[in-house]
Order: sequence, then structure tokens, then C-alpha cells
Amino acid sequence: MGLFDKLKKGLEKTHANIFNKIDNLVNAKSEIDDDFLGNLEEILLGADVGVNTTEKIIDNLKIRVKEEKFQRTEQLNSILRDELKNVFSGGNGQMSSDPFKVTSKPYVIVIVGVNGAGKTTSIGKLAFNYKNAGHSVLIGAADTFRAAANEQLETWAERSGTDIIQLAQGSDPSAVVYNTIQSAIAKEYEVVLIDTAGRLHTKTNLMEELSKIKRVIQKQISDAPHEVLLVIDATTGQNGMIQAREFSASIGVTGLVLTKLDGTAKGGIVLKITNEMKIPVKYIGVGEQIDDLQVFDRESFVKALLED
Repeated sequence: MGLFDKLKKGLEKTHANIFNKIDNLVNAKSEIDDDFLGNLEEILLGADVGVNTTEKIIDNLKIRVKEEKFQRTEQLNSILRDELKNVFSGGNGQMSSDPFKVTSKPYVIVIVGVNGAGKTTSIGKLAFNYKNAGHSVLIGAADTFRAAANEQLETWAERSGTDIIQLAQGSDPSAVVYNTIQSAIAKEYEVVLIDTAGRLHTKTNLMEELSKIKRVIQKQISDAPHEVLLVIDATTGQNGMIQAREFSASIGVTGLVLTKLDGTAKGGIVLKITNEMKIPVKYIGVGEQIDDLQVFDRESFVKALLED
């Protein structure tokens, strides 16, 4: 199965929730009037696109319908596709043509997110992608509070053919980070992936721990971390926004990894976070396999969402 087919399969539920309903709406109405736009608004809100983002899309549609003299609903699909792509360009435009390019060595990526979001799995898949791109990869297992996290990460390191630094359960996470960065510098690893504790983002001390990890990294590499990726479970809906705000405030999130898109009909949360937080979506998870973490591409995403 090709990448686009995997994406389309992964977005089946959201596709049905948005496209099928819009398709039914188009077949039921022959012109783009207030009643039609009101129904369209309900469909987008039902897919977790969010109030502000939905209003922006509807307002832009109204302007284009007026300016471009669109009246018939069958013309809507192309306009809507354009507007959805425009929402993404506010946060991220297109990903680089070489998404696994390393601009600094070691290139340090910190991965954050709450327990259960798919953080450990995403780290394993990222490690696999960077290794496939020809880079030496070192994983730092700094979620020292859960024995299961280290065991899972060790398994993913083996599957991806990458190396891992870990200390005993209950060790200071900053000590793991320090050792990982030291080892990466000494042994000239090109990419460092740091796992972090994923407990409740509402607890202040846990956010302070992330800030401490960042300081430990910067004492050794002043311009690091080069990326901070927040892993969000797409099935959690609006909680994703809360997580994005909290983690951004504590460590400065540079990109999102959206997991479990194949398990939700509310994949519209991708649009909401991109538009309102201005944080780019870097990767999306559309399955369980090691190669199921895809580089986000707005053209493909919108096409999979809206095309029959």
C-alpha cells in the first residue's frame, strides 16, 4: 500500500464525517445560501475543526462566493479544498522536501506529551525514519518514572536499529539527558531523540521538570534543543488544544506529531490546532507499523479528507 493510500485509509473515519456529510449536503441543496453555509458550519464543528477555525473558513467561503460569482454547490469542493489548505499555511505551509535533514550535529529533538498519546511509539518510528535517511541515532530514555516506558523504548530502539541510553527506574530524568548529550557529543551521533515523562500536563512541577531538561541540554549545546515535538492523540479532541498550550508555555513546542488519526472521526482537530496555535503539524500517525508515521503534507491531507 502506497503512502497516500495509507493516509486515506487512516483518515477514513474523519473523511466519512466531513466529506460524506458535505456530499449529502451538496446533493440536497443547489445553491450556496445562508442555510447551506449554516449546515456546512455544523459539519465542520462536528469534526472538531473548532469555532474560530470554522468561522474563518465560512467567512472566506462567503467572500469567494461573492467575488468569484460562485452560486452552485457543486463548485464548493474546490473552494473548500483551497480554504482548508490555507488554514494549514498559517501554521506550516509545506514541510521541507528533505524532512530528515540534519542542520546541526548532534541534532537534538525533545519529544513531549501526556501518557497514552503514543509518544514512545512515535519516538521509535522517528528513530527508524532518521536511520533510514542515513543518520546515526541515539535515544535518551528520560521517562524514568515508568518501567514500561523504558522497556517499550528499548524494543523500538532494537526494531529501528538505533542506540539507547537509560538509567534505573526512578533516576533523575535530567541525569539521563545529561548522559545522552555527553555520549552523543563524544561518539559523534548525528541525531538525538529525548523521551520525557508523560504524566499529567496540568501539574506545575512536571512542566518545571521539562524546563529543567531544556536547561541541561542548553548547558552542553547552546542552540539546542533544535526541535520540541508534542505528541497528541487525535482521538482526545479538544484536550489536544489544552496540551498544546501547556507544553508550549513550558518548553516551547516547535511542531506536532498527531497520532491515532485512524481511530477518530474528529481529525478536524488538526485544522484547529494549526490555525489557533500556529504550531506546524510535522508528522501524523495513521497506523501501528514502524513505517506508519508520515511526514505531514497538507495537499495530501486535504485530498484524502475531501476526495471520494
